[in-house]
Amino acid sequence: MLTFKGRHGMGRSVAVSSALALSMIGVAQAGAVASDTPAAAVPVAAPMAAPPVAFGPQAALFTLKDSQGNWFDTGTDISGTRSLAAAVMPTANPGGLLGDTASVIGQGALSGADLNNMMNLDMAEKIHNVQASGAASPTYADLGVDIAKLLNLDTVRSTAASLLPVGDTRLGELDSLISQFVAEVSTSPADKPLNMLTSPSGSKLMALTKGIRAADASLLPVTINFDVNEAETETSHFASAIIWPDGAEGMPFDQAGAFIGSRTVQLTKPGLYAFACKVHPYMLGAVAVDDPLTPGVDFGSDLRIKSRGMNVPSYSDIVFQLVQKFFVITNPGNWQHFSDSSDTEWNPGFAPAPLLTFDQSGAPQLIMLETFMKDKFSYPTTLKQVGQKPATPGVGQVWFDTQMERYAGKTKSGAATMLNAETWSIDRKIAAPEINMNNPHNMWTDKNEKYIYQTEWFSNMLDVFDRQTGKLVRRIEVGPGPTHVMTRTDTDQMHVALGGGGAVMEVAPGATRIDRRLAVSSPDELIAHPHAHWMSGNAKWMATPNVNLYNASLVNIKKGTFVHKPTGEFPIATGMNPTGSKTYMADFLGASISCFSNEKAACIADDGSKVDYKKIDLWNEYDPISGASGNFGGLGIQIAVAPDNSGIINANTLTSNLTILDPKTDKIVAWLPCHAGCHGVNFGAKKGGGYYAYITSKFANVIDVIDIDPNGDGNPSDAAIVGSLLTDSTSATAMDDSVTEFNGFGGQGVMTVPLAYEGWVQNAPKNATNNQLTCKQRNPVKFKSKC
Repeated sequence: MLTFKGRHGMGRSVAVSSALALSMIGVAQAGAVASDTPAAAVPVAAPMAAPPVAFGPQAALFTLKDSQGNWFDTGTDISGTRSLAAAVMPTANPGGLLGDTASVIGQGALSGADLNNMMNLDMAEKIHNVQASGAASPTYADLGVDIAKLLNLDTVRSTAASLLPVGDTRLGELDSLISQFVAEVSTSPADKPLNMLTSPSGSKLMALTKGIRAADASLLPVTINFDVNEAETETSHFASAIIWPDGAEGMPFDQAGAFIGSRTVQLTKPGLYAFACKVHPYMLGAVAVDDPLTPGVDFGSDLRIKSRGMNVPSYSDIVFQLVQKFFVITNPGNWQHFSDSSDTEWNPGFAPAPLLTFDQSGAPQLIMLETFMKDKFSYPTTLKQVGQKPATPGVGQVWFDTQMERYAGKTKSGAATMLNAETWSIDRKIAAPEINMNNPHNMWTDKNEKYIYQTEWFSNMLDVFDRQTGKLVRRIEVGPGPTHVMTRTDTDQMHVALGGGGAVMEVAPGATRIDRRLAVSSPDELIAHPHAHWMSGNAKWMATPNVNLYNASLVNIKKGTFVHKPTGEFPIATGMNPTGSKTYMADFLGASISCFSNEKAACIADDGSKVDYKKIDLWNEYDPISGASGNFGGLGIQIAVAPDNSGIINANTLTSNLTILDPKTDKIVAWLPCHAGCHGVNFGAKKGGGYYAYITSKFANVIDVIDIDPNGDGNPSDAAIVGSLLTDSTSATAMDDSVTEFNGFGGQGVMTVPLAYEGWVQNAPKNATNNQLTCKQRNPVKFKSKC
């Protein structure tokens, strides 16, 4: 397969000779891996998972973009998402030449009428409005659609006709079985799986099509192209496989580092494939690759999931959990819209596609995705009215990034938003149209509280704003994909982690220059791609989660040296205890939290002894096949330790909940709910003593306020949600641009002024706001001697 791109970025397939195909085997496309040096790129050979197949029909193209909701853009829309591609595995016509497209049955990636037919897009509205609820569930006949077409049995028939000789009696047998099966399932509930082996006609239908395929198994791979270009994005990205059918050749597809350019992969088995960017993990793309000779759309018999070594049947709870998150994340129409005046309904849509899945026993289970998911996740559901203010005010301001907001005066998304913690009102949004600020992700302030330091995650810039006026002071180029920024407590220099590189940049106060590059990986390692780092209050240690290395780097800040520390899979965010003796990492794909000691053993084992390292499992009450028997967490992101060491909070995106831990035992003590895309966690001072944690969500326009220790006894097991507030702008909000779409959405990094943590809070200037801090809040660690 060769794909030529015109000026509109569409692919066109042409056949090449078998000789040319052979000459291409093993040839890799050159790409560019992002460097830590601003605006630099190092050319490397792209890792080739399998030799490219230089023949066949249409390739699917994913264009990786900055724009919200369609970061992996296929150019087509499937029930509201542009990040899902559908493809049919072509069949080489018997007796034909491999290099002859005329001898290939099927077109590969689908669009137009073919896509509509496979995914039943013309039935979307009717099926979406169906209410699926247990005994009252509608039957297939109640849907009022052509059941044979709904289950893709018309495609099974036409495919069989193209493969079988004229007059073959199996075609008549197939017609009879399809009619029988349609009649049989018409009275079956449309939100429950159809077990094809216990169905009299379904079992025969599966056996017949399996026999036809066995006689002609010459399925050809589906070609997928990933394109990262400067016209669509300002930084580098990954296209890393996270789900694929067990046994698929060339999987897991991955890259040595984030790239700019193009990559190609061959999908060699029917089933579900999913890809993510390691720099921006909510950038997702998926491909459903179908064998058109089977009922429904193939999900594969067993799926590999790049987490905990999972190899699970496609009919598994974890698969549907991930599918649910995919459709919420990639379809803005599925985001949670809260109101402060009334309850609202949340009724996310999926696709009216039939899926052929397999359970643990190997039995094929045919499900209707839209109705099945509504039944499993109890949709529609009610989103309760928000606007509940905590009874006790906070101290100062809460700054957080509403990264998904779109504005009239710029093409890139996002703003820095300020919540007044004393009045609980949204007082300011900084969209910075004059610089087209691109996806602001995380922020910090200086010791004088003069500036807001703001990273542009989809760019290479760090921005400096005047905290009082919101005016831009300056910008500085720091390197690819800057994620998080913090200041040193001794020098007030900034440390900016390069999510698209392999280092942390040390920047002078006020961001007037770059002072030093702190490496977090060695030259002979893969590029680390550090994400949310944290620093100790004594300015001795910095810890970075290295998403591409599956470990952490503990950096001696003054010396500039580092050692690697163990973590779980895909560590993404960091917290430290107030004394800086131990570090916590949220393991995004590991469904765990890692604790490692910065010097001597400081993590607490379950038996109470101190150890160098402890992994805290979030799946003790979860089975990925059958589901949960209690609380569990997954895709954990930001993690923060309360300034007084009273508790730890980790936000879980997969499960939309918060894990509450006690750092004095390093054990889980409670769970609390959060919202779609639960992401940011940070602590600020509560008026009169104690601390609030502020929780942001990417795909909900709300910020939650958690009292980590309501009774002040140092035990966080009674942590409680004490407030839920809209993050939308109002007529009273100071603005530098007008919101056109997704007002209040995209909650990511969160930071309070004054900074509440040991080492920083002592530097907070004396003023009317900060004078509200209690002596204990001013001295979280040494309060016994200071107060």
